[in-house]
Amino acid sequence: MKRIGVTGHRFIPGEVLGHVEDALRAVLDGHQGPLEAFSSLAEGADQLFAVIALECGADLTVVIPSGDYEGTFEDAESLARYRGLKRRAAQEVRMDFARSTDEAYYAAGTYIADSCDRLVAVWDGLPARGHGGTGEIVAYARALGKPVTVIWREGVTRD
Repeated sequence: MKRIGVTGHRFIPGEVLGHVEDALRAVLDGHQGPLEAFSSLAEGADQLFAVIALECGADLTVVIPSGDYEGTFEDAESLARYRGLKRRAAQEVRMDFARSTDEAYYAAGTYIADSCDRLVAVWDGLPARGHGGTGEIVAYARALGKPVTVIWREGVTRD
């Protein structure tokens, strides 16, 4: 079974969203055989990846950073999406953190990088804004020698 994980930004600007969706579909639909997809189901890239992975027939493994993770969602819609995707997961892995901290996010991101054959990064190429951010997880995966597919459009900034 091929295993693909995701790391990415919580906010994807509208001018790059269609490109990101198409690229995720190409990665997830372009494999041969069974697929396991790893995501923490954060808003933005993680949820988009999970939706497309399920549409492509993948088994979804969710990696939950902390016990209070649901409290980090900023609106009811994204929380509902998180809960719906989590219900559809084939497997759930929980990091041993009570609270959502940068360390908890780093642990979840490195778990995904350690567990996958390929990491997909919805990433603008800029340094991480905090411990456990996308840029840091990309660097970690690359240090492991994992293939990393970066999805973004040059010239687009995220906020």
